[in-house]
Amino acid sequence: MKRSEINKAYLQAKACFGKNGWALPPDPRWDVTDMGLGKFDRYGLVLVNLAEEPEYCEKLMYARKNQITPAHCHKQKKEDIICRNGALTVRVWPRHPTDSLESEAFSVKINGTLKKVDSGDEVLLRAGERITLVPGIYHEFYPESEECIIGEVSTKNDDLHDNFFVNPEVGRFPEIEEDEPPLLQLISE
Repeated sequence: MKRSEINKAYLQAKACFGKNGWALPPDPRWDVTDMGLGKFDRYGLVLVNLAEEPEYCEKLMYARKNQITPAHCHKQKKEDIICRNGALTVRVWPRHPTDSLESEAFSVKINGTLKKVDSGDEVLLRAGERITLVPGIYHEFYPESEECIIGEVSTKNDDLHDNFFVNPEVGRFPEIEEDEPPLLQLISE
C-alpha cells in the first residue's frame, strides 16, 4: 500500500469523525489497511484503537462505499459491530462459508435480541444499530452509504493471531511503499 493512500485515508477518516462529532482520545493508535490485497478502494479500512486493555477493546473504524472488510472470524474475540453513522451491511455465516449449508439457519444478536438468520444473510445496520458476533461466526462488512463510521466493542483483541480470513491472500497489515512522508505512525510500524 502506498504511503500516499494511507495519508489520504487518514485525512478522510479524521475529517469524517470531526464532521460527525467524534472526538478522539489524545494520541490514538491508527491502523490503515488494504488487507494486503493492494486494492484499498475495494478492500480497505481505517481503524482507531480507542481502548486497548487486557480484557476488552474499543475501536472506531471508517470505510467508504464499495470498501469490503473480507470474510473472517475470530476464535477468541467476541465483538459488537455498531453502525455509528451511515448504513452498514454485515454478511454472516455460522462457520467457514464453504462449510456452511445454503440457507442454514442460526441465531445472532441484533440490537441485543437473538434473531434467526440464514447462512450468508446480509444484515443491514443503520446508525445506532449493532450486531453481536461470537467466536466462530464468519462475517464481512461494507458500507451502504457513501461513508460509514463503524464502532467495535470487543473482548481482548489480538490482530496478529485471532483473524482467520476466508481468502488466504489476505494479510491484516499491508506492506508500505514510501512514496511521500508519513502523516502518522501506524500500529503495525
